[in-house]
Amino acid sequence: MRKTKMRMTKSSGNIFADLGLPNPEQELLKARLTLQIYKIVKARGLTQARAGEILGIKQPHVSALMRNRAGNFSVGRLMEFLTALGQDVRITVKPTRKAQGEIEVVMR
Repeated sequence: MRKTKMRMTKSSGNIFADLGLPNPEQELLKARLTLQIYKIVKARGLTQARAGEILGIKQPHVSALMRNRAGNFSVGRLMEFLTALGQDVRITVKPTRKAQGEIEVVMR
């Protein structure tokens, strides 16, 4: 049996940045918010139709969200979905000692 060497690169912690996609911080934030929406919908046992009623969107859009396809929704809209699902969303802005700040999302 022949062994094949695999080349690995350590992740930066943001797959979107690692792939060189535009706006990687925003895409990571959207992915995390979408995951939280998914978890809440599943935990409550909501149908996609019922989730759509709560979120104010049609079922096909809920289906897309449940497959982590938040591309059409802004970060702001995703946060509105979370508040519609009874979640508090907090944004904190503070100075950084670095040349450029960073975005952190904490889910509880």
